[in-house]
Amino acid sequence: MAQENEIEKKNLLTEAEFQTLCKAFNVNDEDFFWQANTYFDTSDYELKNKGAALRIREKNSQFELTLKQPAKEGLLETNQPLTKKEAVEAFTFSRLPAGEVKTQLEKTLSISLDDVKMLGTLKTKRTHVPYQAGMLFLDHSVYLNTEDFEVEIEGPSLKEVDNWLNEVLTTYNIPYRTTPNKIKRFFTKKQEIQ
Repeated sequence: MAQENEIEKKNLLTEAEFQTLCKAFNVNDEDFFWQANTYFDTSDYELKNKGAALRIREKNSQFELTLKQPAKEGLLETNQPLTKKEAVEAFTFSRLPAGEVKTQLEKTLSISLDDVKMLGTLKTKRTHVPYQAGMLFLDHSVYLNTEDFEVEIEGPSLKEVDNWLNEVLTTYNIPYRTTPNKIKRFFTKKQEIQ
């Protein structure tokens, strides 16, 4: 099974702060790439209520189905590559294929893929640079007539990631902002407009 622990911290940015970090880390427009996350949940948001998330990410014409769920530290990700045909079926009919993600959904969350439906798509213009012993990401996301900017740092432990993020924020005089992950921001916006 393709699983990994994702340990990350993020901070929302203003557009000016985003530009400051792009300049500080020598990032140009051509360093960014687009990816699209299409989110799925049950009609009564069972995944969200269990602190989990289900998405298909399209990047460079490749598709990957990912289940994220709480772990002792960070999130446990279960990843499953999809063919374009499987992705199109999911987008069109909310029909997700069998495999590692289905097994994990049923085994650990007691949720059937038959109950899952597509909720919408968040598109992100993203770049990344090595930072300390981890990775720093700069994201500009667009979803549901909203756009936002964020810095995200991934690394081997929550303590290190927290320290590195604080270092970046302090160095560039950016205030700390409690920042939900993208899917939570997407869900919040979707519920606001319903």
